[in-house]
Amino acid sequence: MSPWLIIVFVLGYFGFLMLISWWTTRDGDSNAAFFTGNRQSPWYIVAFGMIGTSLSGVTFISVPGWVESSQFAYLQMVLGYLVGYLVVGTILMPLYYKLNLTSIYTYLLDRFGMKSYKTGAWYFLVSRIIGASFRLYLVAIVFQFAIFDQLGIDFPFAGTVFLTIALIWVYSFKGGIKTIVWTDTLQTLFMLLAVIITIGVIANNMDVDLTGMINSVSNSGYSKVFFFDDINDSKYFWKQFLAGAFITIAMTGLDQDMMQKNLTCKNIGEAKKNMMWFSITLIFVNLLFLSLGALLYMYSNANGIPIPDKADYLYPILAVNGYLGPIVAILFILGLIAAAYSSADSALTALTTSFCIDILGFERTEIQNAAQTRKMVHLALSAVLLVVILVFKAINNDSVIKELFVAAGYTYGPLLGLFSFGMFTKFNVKDKWVPVVCIVSPIICFVLKENSEVWFNGYKIGFELLIINGLLTFGGLLLLVKSQKSSTNTISD
Repeated sequence: MSPWLIIVFVLGYFGFLMLISWWTTRDGDSNAAFFTGNRQSPWYIVAFGMIGTSLSGVTFISVPGWVESSQFAYLQMVLGYLVGYLVVGTILMPLYYKLNLTSIYTYLLDRFGMKSYKTGAWYFLVSRIIGASFRLYLVAIVFQFAIFDQLGIDFPFAGTVFLTIALIWVYSFKGGIKTIVWTDTLQTLFMLLAVIITIGVIANNMDVDLTGMINSVSNSGYSKVFFFDDINDSKYFWKQFLAGAFITIAMTGLDQDMMQKNLTCKNIGEAKKNMMWFSITLIFVNLLFLSLGALLYMYSNANGIPIPDKADYLYPILAVNGYLGPIVAILFILGLIAAAYSSADSALTALTTSFCIDILGFERTEIQNAAQTRKMVHLALSAVLLVVILVFKAINNDSVIKELFVAAGYTYGPLLGLFSFGMFTKFNVKDKWVPVVCIVSPIICFVLKENSEVWFNGYKIGFELLIINGLLTFGGLLLLVKSQKSSTNTISD
């Protein structure tokens, strides 16, 4: 497919995003609009846009590629997501609305003190920088392959990454979350269209109708969902189900990025409706991605197309190299951009919000030229993402989605422990020692993960690492409980 045609469609797509940015900021670009969207977002717009944010470019490429080695086991984790979203919608969101929070980590300030608050905020910043970098890395790879390599241009990968991030910055730096809520709606639409039309084209090439396609996937060796046989297997049901629930609680309920969108709804009632419909829809959308993965492998095997060594490249190769026709190639590029950008743009906005409020103290102190400072933070964090993506490019050697969840286990575990301890106990802790607990816990988890098969009779720690990390943090906080006489809710020790 002509790379020039891809460039035209990509520029047209970003033209739409710029138009949305102009529309959402025509009344000004205040900090209130950037951080909270003035709490005027319709719940159904937030719910639909959150599908793209939750899935991202990682899901768009890696979940279909994962099907060969894991079949439909990922759906076990998705079912666990439902439990996690129930906890988020019924416990965490009401708390955030009750306290009228802009940054959810302000809760830690009120509950424990300044050290705990800063620790939680920094863990989020590290977690989201890693997550957003993973997602944008995928887009940069495809841009490099589909445009510059096809044109025969020796363009450096660092330059591709710069362009990838610059496009986000241009349409998000003014409106922030007010713009993101609406741009993510468009991006979710493009992402789903790409998957649905790709499935339709493959079914047509295989000369089967909808019923035949469903039967073909069901009867293939790829469609096994539930694994109960071997507890040591990383695909074991309860390991994935529980990991899915806790990953959702941590990566949605304790994540400023995902919660910032929910907090733009008018009230808690609308936010709950958003969460309910979003979580139900997410099951069917993930099933769609897994079905696409099975069809991609079936189509490749039937037509003698070599399967790439790296599973993440299967969908890009089939789409961009023209095996499925020009329409699929164009929609793949736009769908990937939409999937990755719908999570990365909101991540950059959330990182800016957290840094301004939690680290610089926008709500606690008077900041001169606050709007200008916010824009400088937004630009600086864009530069940080660029550096981290290049580092990841140099060291990555596994499936991106697997690496993402492994990283989440280390960085979101302390957040899970902190919030759980704060909400389910009435103890106060020695605030100045909280950072130590939150650093030691991931280190212990790393040692356990590296040695689990030897120490625990072949048991290999997988995505449940997040749960272990949260429990260790919770236990460490118990050791920091103050005596009853000195138990007060002070800001710091």
